[in-house]
Amino acid sequence: MATIGFIGLGIMGSPMAVNLARAGHTVTGWNRSPERTEALVEAGGRAAGSIAEAVRDADVVITMLPAAPQVEACAYGEDGILAHAKKGALLIDMSSITPQASVGLARNAAERGIRVLDAPVSGGEAGAVEAVLSIMVGGEAADFEAARPVFEALGKTFVLCGPHGAGQTVKAANQLIVAVNLQACAEAIAFLEKAGIDLDAALEVLNGGLAGSTVLTRKQQNFLHRDYRPGFKLALHHKDMAVVTDTARDLGVVLPAGSLAAQLIASAVARGEGELDHSALLRGVELLSGTAE
Repeated sequence: MATIGFIGLGIMGSPMAVNLARAGHTVTGWNRSPERTEALVEAGGRAAGSIAEAVRDADVVITMLPAAPQVEACAYGEDGILAHAKKGALLIDMSSITPQASVGLARNAAERGIRVLDAPVSGGEAGAVEAVLSIMVGGEAADFEAARPVFEALGKTFVLCGPHGAGQTVKAANQLIVAVNLQACAEAIAFLEKAGIDLDAALEVLNGGLAGSTVLTRKQQNFLHRDYRPGFKLALHHKDMAVVTDTARDLGVVLPAGSLAAQLIASAVARGEGELDHSALLRGVELLSGTAE
């Protein structure tokens, strides 16, 4: 069992920290909004008043933050992780940031004697709550093995994908697939509704065939009931698609469907829908089709 400092107790970070505490790890959590520590404390963890307090005695430090600026602020600040984590600690960044930022974090942490894994996750809030996340990891094999008990408490699939930055590159591909899949599902629902088809019946049979997907399984009720309470916010997917398109440009790879999905997500955010679940892409299809309420 590890002594863990957990930084970032948001929609996904909070249930992840709770699951680590329930698995028997000693977890101290910090969040910019202190009330977000309540669930962890109820699960047997502890709340810290600062990042320094959360990481000072930790063998493992986990960050689960919105984007690279927040990760870098928490890592590099005077009160930050690199200034206060002990030498030999393992920093596991489970945020979704650019591969370049992950490589830079690993390089700077190594100068302080701190090991790093980039380990972004897929599965959304439900996957975090149920501890069935898919975890894509970049870094050293020995550090991956050291982190295995942590990953076992958080997910069902965890794979070392390559050196530092590889986890983030695979996560970018994941977000590309999810975005295109969400848009396809949204368009299919608008199509079926306009045709007067029983949606429950249609989605049941579609999800049993080649068109079936985890996206459709997880988001089916969101689509059917127009329930856009955030499991994963459009604003965050917008950020992730910027990582996808920037990385693709650097690699010289053309992403026609991905670029269109990125623009449709950007359109939703521009309409003020960034705080909604990413299944709210259906609203954009309805607007274009003239069926929006």
